[in-house]
Amino acid sequence: MKDRVIFHVDVNSAFLSWSAVHALQHGASVDFREIPSVVGGNQATRHGIVLAKSIPSKEYGIKTGEPIIQAKQKCPGLVVVPPDYYCYERCSRAMNEILREYTDKVQIFSIDESFLDMTDTLHLFGNDPVEVATKIKDRIKNELGFTVSIGISDRNKLLAKMASELKKPDAVSTIYHNEIQSKMWPLPIRDLYMVGRATEKKLISMGITTIGDLANMDIEFVKYKLKPAWGTMLWNFSNGIEESPVKPEGSIPYIKGIGNSTTIKFDITEKKDAYKVLLSLTEMVAMRLRSVKYCCSVVSIWIRTNELSGYSHQKKLYVPTDETMKIYKSACRLFDEAWQGEPIRALGIRVSDLCSNDFVQLSLFENYSEKKRKLDRLVDGLRIEYGSHSIYRSCFLHSGFPPVTGGISEENNFVMTSIL
Repeated sequence: MKDRVIFHVDVNSAFLSWSAVHALQHGASVDFREIPSVVGGNQATRHGIVLAKSIPSKEYGIKTGEPIIQAKQKCPGLVVVPPDYYCYERCSRAMNEILREYTDKVQIFSIDESFLDMTDTLHLFGNDPVEVATKIKDRIKNELGFTVSIGISDRNKLLAKMASELKKPDAVSTIYHNEIQSKMWPLPIRDLYMVGRATEKKLISMGITTIGDLANMDIEFVKYKLKPAWGTMLWNFSNGIEESPVKPEGSIPYIKGIGNSTTIKFDITEKKDAYKVLLSLTEMVAMRLRSVKYCCSVVSIWIRTNELSGYSHQKKLYVPTDETMKIYKSACRLFDEAWQGEPIRALGIRVSDLCSNDFVQLSLFENYSEKKRKLDRLVDGLRIEYGSHSIYRSCFLHSGFPPVTGGISEENNFVMTSIL
């Protein structure tokens, strides 16, 4: 196999780092990264989950996904920073603008991860991949204020991604094809890409505790235990086998869907209030969908009652879309069909079955408006550049729902706040 040069760039503690940089740029005297802190919701409004944590907070045993109130019991002086997804979009975009100066083959894998195929351009910046990656890492740190870890492989994206996990933060690591046995095989099986908790438990029950154990297991036995497709993929990954190309312009081959959910500060009992929350959630989901240049073919909604029971409902669209209002209307219809009248504690929306939005397939059964698509992108740009409160729908006024992620009406009426 011909040697390639693949980089995987991964932002260290992305949400917390980006929040810290934003705060410092706006006059904060403390760097959140240097104190016990987390990015998470406000417990008073029942948004109580840790989304990201600083390195000092790890000393208290704080974990991502645990309730804020539990984290504060471990560390009474813990600083809780609210998430700012529009800030995160801006930081991600700025990083990828730098990466595209080194190659046109940049694949946005998630908001805080990107792959670079440097095979044809490495020689323009130096002959040593580690030296070039270090230059990129240091440039991001000096120009944007946050750190990244970069993994390098001479084979594929999988090994580059595994390499970026070897050392953090602010580091460059390699897993070349001749380093698989020494660097990857000794790692615990949970560290293999695509191995979650359930799969880890299954593999351990098979006597597989390290990546090397899986790599040296009979593939037919693995396929028998895990089902052929899944077993083959994991066995290949454990041996460093993966052949997908780096796809530019935001292609994300492994992503299955994009979602957003919220716990409401009071129980919802009226349909009109649920609609307001659904549109607020839809605005963020649709914006993220457009940012990675995708359309969706399936919309689903999720409802959790005040007794903490939950259920969901989904539908297939006639034509893939990335339009906010089309997704929102589908979500409202799903809600009408699913809701059983109980007080609602939390709502969520998810889009899936994604495809490229390079072109739009027209249908006799769907209204298509290029003006609405352009309006969506204009609003996205304003919010990314000036913040989520720079523009929101006029019917949001006096509604009782803060315009955190968008508006609450089908109308294209917006209120513009100061952006100077």
